[in-house]
This record gives sequence, C-alpha cells and structure tokens, in this order.
Amino acid sequence: MAIEAELKAVVRDPEGVLKQLENQYGAGRAEVYRDTYYDAPDGSLMGGDRELRIRTVHSPDDTRTVLTYKGPRIDEASGSKPEAETRVEDADAAHDIIQGLGFTPRIQFEKRCRNYDFERDGRRLLATLVRVPELDATFIEVETVAATQEDLGPALAVVRAVLSDLGIGDDDLTTELYTDAVSAARP
Repeated sequence: MAIEAELKAVVRDPEGVLKQLENQYGAGRAEVYRDTYYDAPDGSLMGGDRELRIRTVHSPDDTRTVLTYKGPRIDEASGSKPEAETRVEDADAAHDIIQGLGFTPRIQFEKRCRNYDFERDGRRLLATLVRVPELDATFIEVETVAATQEDLGPALAVVRAVLSDLGIGDDDLTTELYTDAVSAARP
C-alpha cells in the first residue's frame, strides 16, 4: 500500500499564503468535501488509528465520490499513513455497502478546499488550503506519495520544502486529525 506523505499546518496568514499559491501554481480548484468517517460499533477502527471514509467532492464542473482506507500512522512526527483510495460510481451504494458490513457513521463534516496540483523534484504534489466551518482556523495540507517506508523521508523533505517556500514553519505543523478537532468543537 502506498504511503500518503503529508504535513498539515495552521495558516496564520491565509490571504498571503493564498496569493503565494496562486502566483506559484496558478489558479487553484475550489472544491467542497463532504466526509463521512465510519467505525466499527466498538470503536476499534478509529481507536486503532485507522480511518474508513467516504468523501463526496463537489466542484463547479464535477461531483465525484471516493472511498478511502488509511492504516495506522507509520511516522508520528508527520502523521503519515498507508492509504488506499478508489473512486466509486454510486455514493449511496458505497454508504450502504459500508453499513451493510457493520460499520457505522462516526462523524460527518465539510471541508472547503482550494487545491493546487504541481510537480517538484520529480514528485507529484497536492497543496490544499482548507477551511472547516466548525473550526476557527485555516489549514494547509501538502502531500505526495511515498512508494515505501524508506521513501517516506525523501518525500516528506520535498513536502517540507514546499511549506517553507510558503512561509510555513515547523511551529505551525499539527498532527491533530480533523475528526478529533471537529468532535471537540461540537457540544
């Protein structure tokens, strides 16, 4: 399974970072993610640092749904996880299948994103400026794929370089999951 080599940070100057992203990578794609995270009834999936998610992505030109499984973190400092993801044709059927297998919706929320795809040092990267309406912050996620655990360090080095170019330092990094932050923000 490929590893999502990702770093997430709190953005202190959202407008400045947005301008830098637009100047460096062109106009981003505005998308809204509607995420549903599933868990086993006993909480063992999320309790084991694993994720099972159905995400429906709405953009001006397209609506698509993806099914994602993430294994436990293999790098505590970054929170990077093995990930398998595939597009699904029918969102309702995907939800029915997951629930039919005994998983239950644990949390649902929305992310408002602006995505930038680009290459650096021979790697495909995705930078995403994120707002979650329930959270009082703007985040940036920069990710690429590491083929193996040995490739994770070099992949994260490229991700760090991109963040550094945007003025994002190590002090701004966070490994807090959106699921945990949204849960904490809800009454």
